[in-house]
Amino acid sequence: MTESPPSLTVTRIIRAAPAELFELWTRPERLKTWWGPADVTCPYAEIDLRSGGAYRIANAFPDGRVVVIAGLFEVIEPPELLVFSWSIQGNSTLPERVSVRFTALPDGQGTEVTVMHERIASPEVRKSHETGWLGCLDGLEGLFLS
Repeated sequence: MTESPPSLTVTRIIRAAPAELFELWTRPERLKTWWGPADVTCPYAEIDLRSGGAYRIANAFPDGRVVVIAGLFEVIEPPELLVFSWSIQGNSTLPERVSVRFTALPDGQGTEVTVMHERIASPEVRKSHETGWLGCLDGLEGLFLS
């Protein structure tokens, strides 16, 4: 019996409407304002928001490295769901898959944002993704804290 590849799920409640969060995730100029864990910036993002459309997001690290994440959109259901493949450019492993769900909470209390990352190559890569996604959600949430 073969073992399933690692996956991870991170969740955050953000005091914003699903439609606003969906837009922040899918418009390049908005995504660049919050994307990336601490000390990582997003110098460019390209998003072709349609089924089969491609995206490219650059992560610039403090040491000068730039890592480009790329993939294709598989499911787009505004403002509730995005599903897309995930690959680090230059990496020959099979694409991973990311699902982002935006669930409205009752009485305008905000949105539960759930990121599920599947088909991860190894437990070490899973840990790196967890750090990255938690940092991304920190940045997204930070847009709404005052």
